[in-house]
Amino acid sequence: MIYLDYAAHTPPDLAVLQEFLEIEKNYIANPISNHKHGWLAKEKFAEINEILTKLFSADEIIFTSGATEANNLAIRGLPKTQNRHIISSCLEHPSVHAPLATLQEQGYDVDLVDILPNGTINLQHLVQLLRNDTILLTVPWVDSELGAIQPIAEISDILEDYPNCFFHVDAAQAVGKFPIKMTPQISTLSFSPHKFYGLVGVGVLLKRKDVVLNQQIIGGKSMSDYRGGTPTLAMAASTCTALNLATTEMLPRQNKVEKLRNIIVETFSEYPQMRINSPLDGSPYILNASVNGVKGTDFQEYLNNLGENGACISVKSACSAVGTISRPVFAVSKNKKNALSSWRLSFSHLTTIDEIIEFLSILKKFLAAW
Repeated sequence: MIYLDYAAHTPPDLAVLQEFLEIEKNYIANPISNHKHGWLAKEKFAEINEILTKLFSADEIIFTSGATEANNLAIRGLPKTQNRHIISSCLEHPSVHAPLATLQEQGYDVDLVDILPNGTINLQHLVQLLRNDTILLTVPWVDSELGAIQPIAEISDILEDYPNCFFHVDAAQAVGKFPIKMTPQISTLSFSPHKFYGLVGVGVLLKRKDVVLNQQIIGGKSMSDYRGGTPTLAMAASTCTALNLATTEMLPRQNKVEKLRNIIVETFSEYPQMRINSPLDGSPYILNASVNGVKGTDFQEYLNNLGENGACISVKSACSAVGTISRPVFAVSKNKKNALSSWRLSFSHLTTIDEIIEFLSILKKFLAAW
């Protein structure tokens, strides 16, 4: 089986699993318990928080059940004010689209900024959309379907003139793959370690200290004022381990993935019916493509029918509704048929050249038979 769906999920590194087990074994108490073992766990939690705040230039860390919860907290947890204008884009993950839709039903005015042919947001249009009552701008650092890298520094510069506008960044496809730091204008930033060989079931929301959010999960006392529930110390520690590994190996991993993606791009260029939707200066970990006249779901079904000789790919983000067009692909191509025909390959340093060669062989057979 050829696994080319690493943007959806990555297998946990052995060191991450070992760290999780060690913490579970050695720290037996709740970090908020008022006794010796509780104090030891609390000290460990403080150590993890300090590492993460320094790594990302953040002020506060909120551990959640995943990036979906982190996005919901950042968006639905907005302070209640008279300002009810929000700017987003079609590039967002469903865990951002859905809470925005909920706010829209509550009377918020949501505008979508235009997307340029290279997959980045149109900064001129963003300036036109920004208003004095804009309370939130949300942008993915790297979108999950095209892999386009957004100009976060330039967006931050623009927002200097709008101090009352919160800036949320979904960085699930960026953290662990690129150097990520919070700019002073970024209010909140979310990610999940299962995207970079950490564990599923834990997420992180980085926050500026002057940002006040309304709790979405309420309960008893916890390590954070913004989320109820018993802190997951082992999950937090394993996240640190995954980040340390990803940071240390970032450049060699990226170089390997770029070489593999380039092989696929060069091969795709030999087939006139193939279209590459991803910008070639985007994330090397994601490549979105289409076969003219062939629905992405049909291509995926073909691969599934190959059984053990097939390849695991995604038609869109794994959390997106099946049978609908890819909004990011439509935004860059302006072609609904192409947006229905698109599918996504996503790579890892674990991907082998043999897997790439085998996938291209399968693709050649498909194109010959179709």
